[in-house]
Amino acid sequence: MNKYMNDHDAKQQILDVGRRIYAHGFVAANDGNISCKAGDNEFWVTPTGVSKGFMTEDMLLKVDGEGNILEGTCKPSSEIKIHLRAYKENSSIQGVVHAHPLTATCFAAAGLSLEEPILTEGILVLGSVPLAHYEKPGTTGLADSIAPYCIDFNGVLMANHGALTWGDSLIQAYYRMETVEYYAKATLITKYILRHSCSLSQRQVDDLIEIRKNTGVSGGGRMPAPEKESNLEDIMISAVI
Repeated sequence: MNKYMNDHDAKQQILDVGRRIYAHGFVAANDGNISCKAGDNEFWVTPTGVSKGFMTEDMLLKVDGEGNILEGTCKPSSEIKIHLRAYKENSSIQGVVHAHPLTATCFAAAGLSLEEPILTEGILVLGSVPLAHYEKPGTTGLADSIAPYCIDFNGVLMANHGALTWGDSLIQAYYRMETVEYYAKATLITKYILRHSCSLSQRQVDDLIEIRKNTGVSGGGRMPAPEKESNLEDIMISAVI
């Protein structure tokens, strides 16, 4: 059984993910890039200078692991280097999404990673999201900066830049980008607006990581968590008229 999608399905999925990240406001103008593994050394990628919400099939390119164009007439983004590095570091990766979701990008601009143990879904689907140090966009240095995280994590923030997620399918990589932004919003509201969060304990985090492993998700790291539970009592709040 072929472990890769056929070319037609791969291209259609890239177009679909492009429309989704544009519709959700995860990219502005021509931002972002998407890729999908098409063979042992073949990858469908998005072109440079085109809005991800308005791509057509003929704009997509197939490249090899060095970025050489195998099919297509458009020019690939210079940031395809980070995609190809992720595939090189972790052979199980089948799809990669780079976008600039606003809240998560603000964390990246503030020099903050995402590791607050406040959401069960964040731990089950995603795990911790480290912050890679700043490197100039489109450079080998940027690709080098994300390389250490491609095995043990499912996504990374890039300092002053945006977010990168990957998965064992392109749609999983996209879903993880959704979760990165949702997780960033929840962290922003609880920690920095409400200034109060009820964190999961070490034991509760470990339980969720075990569930995560049982669903086949091996990456994600382990979020730091308090030893004592603080969420085991019901809270009754009376409405004030």
